[in-house]
This record gives sequence, structure tokens and C-alpha cells, in this order.
Amino acid sequence: MKHLLKLLDLSKEEIIDILNLADQLKYEQKNGFEHKHLKGKTLGMIFQKSSTRTRVSFETGMYQLGGQALFLSSRDLQIGRGEPVQDTARVLSRYLDGIMIRTFEQKEVEDLAEYGSIPIINGLTDFCHPCQVLADLMTIREYKGVLEGLKLCFIGDGNNMANSLIVGGLKVGMSVSIACPEGYEPDAEVLEFAKAYGDKFTLTTSPVEAAKGADVLYTDVWASMGEEAEAEERKKIFAGYQINDEVMAAAKGDAMVQHCLPAHREEEITAKVFEAHANEIFDEAENRLHAQKAVMVKLMA
Repeated sequence: MKHLLKLLDLSKEEIIDILNLADQLKYEQKNGFEHKHLKGKTLGMIFQKSSTRTRVSFETGMYQLGGQALFLSSRDLQIGRGEPVQDTARVLSRYLDGIMIRTFEQKEVEDLAEYGSIPIINGLTDFCHPCQVLADLMTIREYKGVLEGLKLCFIGDGNNMANSLIVGGLKVGMSVSIACPEGYEPDAEVLEFAKAYGDKFTLTTSPVEAAKGADVLYTDVWASMGEEAEAEERKKIFAGYQINDEVMAAAKGDAMVQHCLPAHREEEITAKVFEAHANEIFDEAENRLHAQKAVMVKLMA
């Protein structure tokens, strides 16, 4: 594993390996054991899209690992003034030990990896969100003890989160069901990948149908970053694509709920369900820190 560009690139073994290391680093952090695996190393963090969790978790993670993180907004980089990505990649490779980028196009992440000579970590693109799903899988395993054989249900937009959950879930042995409105399906490349898993993957327009027998229910905002202009229209289209009492009743009695945050209560999830499962959701948010530290150690140590 030279980069983390998308979960499609990783094997089941590599994913489990990251989760095991994340568990270990979390234990060490909670019990006061220092783990300066990245002493003297520098991570450049390129943000074309802003973020609370991504910035704070990567910056804190690098500090805890003994290294330092540099925040680079598109305003600070020549990339924003037309310098080709391949030149930025080659220059930054001379200064840094790794780059985390949070941007719109997946191609930008892939280009950095192609032209640079240091590890590249995808902090989110419109296509996928691998760091979030590693944290999600880590949290599910903490609560359920296993991943293999569980059913994961995602309700909402077939966006970057849906794409990564399908790939990550199927690779580690879960069944995955997705409920989304017509025209808002996950990416064609991901649906093609899922075909190989037969009836372990289902796509439907019915949230209750998708939630039947689920061990884990997952949702995300109806309008992602960059789609604010469509927010009102999306509210009409996604009405009913909500984790609520009816959906919870279709799932298993001990089903857990995950949300990558920020959450819009009474849109994609009711306040009642959110608060009932807040511990799981905020453990999941915390696990971004531990899962990303594991990725950085694997790539940069």
C-alpha cells in the first residue's frame, strides 16, 4: 500500500490491517503510551473543501505521532492560480513526507499520486471518502465484535459516502443494501464492482425494504458540500429517505446507527433516533483520528 486513494485499491487484508493498527493506537492513546512513529515527518494538508473533522483529526493525529501537519488552503497554493497538479506534486514531494488532500475531483488525487513521489491520502472527493469508511468499519467492529456476516444499510444520496461504504462493506464480508431515489444511485464503477458480490448487494428505492434485518443503519446529508444550490429541490426528492422509528423497526432490534456528520436533524435522521444513538455516532467521529493515524503510520513510518 503506497497511497490511500480509494478503497477499491485495497484488499480485505489491507483494510483489516489498518483497523487492527487503529485499535492498537487508540488503546495506546487512551492509556497514555506515546507512539512517535512519525517523529520529524511533515504532512501537507491541501483543502479545496473545508472541514471540521478532517482538519482537526489529521492535525492532531500527526502531532500525537510526533510529526507536524501544514494546513494548505487552495488560497495558499499556486494550484489555485493555475499551476498544474503535476508540478505541485513534484514540488511538494521535495518538502513533505506525505500529502492529505480534500477536494472535488478524484482525478486530482490520482494525479498527485502519479506525479509525486510521496504517499497521498484522500481526505474526501466527490467520488469517495475512504478515511471516513475506515473509521466507520472500526466503530462497527468495536460495537458488534465482528464485520463478517453483518448487514449494513445506507439510506440517502448515492454519493461519495455510499460509494465507499459499498466497497468497504463488501470487501470485509458484510452485506450492503442501499436505498436512494431514482437518478441518485451510486457511481457506475462502484455498482459494477458490487455485481461480483451477487445477492450480498441490493439497491432499492425503499428505505424500509433496505433496512430489513440490518445490523447497521447509515445516512448522510441530502445535499453534500458544493450542492447547496440544490438543497431546496433535494428536500422534496429525498423526503422519506430518513432514519426514523419506522426504519428502525424494520432493522434488527440491536441495530446501531452511524452518520458521518454534520447531521441535519429531522431531514435525513430524526432527532429522536440521533440522540438515542449519539454515543455510536460520536465514537465514529472520534475514530476518524485513530483510523487516520493508522493510515499515516502504514504509509509514512
